[in-house]
Amino acid sequence: MNTDVTSAGEIATRAIRIMADGARADFDALVHPAAVNSEDSVEPPACRVGGPEGYYQIALWLRTAFADLAYEIHHVVANGNLVAIHSTMSGRHVAPFAVYTESGEVDTVFPPTGKTFAITQSHWLRIEDGKVIDHWANRDDLGQAKQLGWVPPTPAYLFRMARAKSRAKRAA
Repeated sequence: MNTDVTSAGEIATRAIRIMADGARADFDALVHPAAVNSEDSVEPPACRVGGPEGYYQIALWLRTAFADLAYEIHHVVANGNLVAIHSTMSGRHVAPFAVYTESGEVDTVFPPTGKTFAITQSHWLRIEDGKVIDHWANRDDLGQAKQLGWVPPTPAYLFRMARAKSRAKRAA
């Protein structure tokens, strides 16, 4: 099935927005069962399964760490079934945020700072059969880390990170 440019852009835009507040049924409606997220290398193992379940787990991972999660869409450009979105992701860091190794082990845990952030991102999505089947992104991770006080870390924050990582490893 061919998706026209307008609907491809609308599908991609909805797929980004549901990361902030979509229910599992929204992911089933917008994410192809064979969907791949090329950005999953630092995400929890539950996020790496692909399809609607993997994308929903990404949303839960982000929502757990960042309250008031939101995406402001600035530009949407579609060429056939490929869509590029320029956006700003924002939120408040309220719970530990863990990143993972390629093998799925806890790598680094950032304890909550209570600080807010707003960073630009670009997302590239390929649409097939009216659903997202591929996703790639470029994010301002350093900008986010600076806004949240992760870098440069204070000695006290480094200690909190080490404790949070120990807790996360025990929980895994």
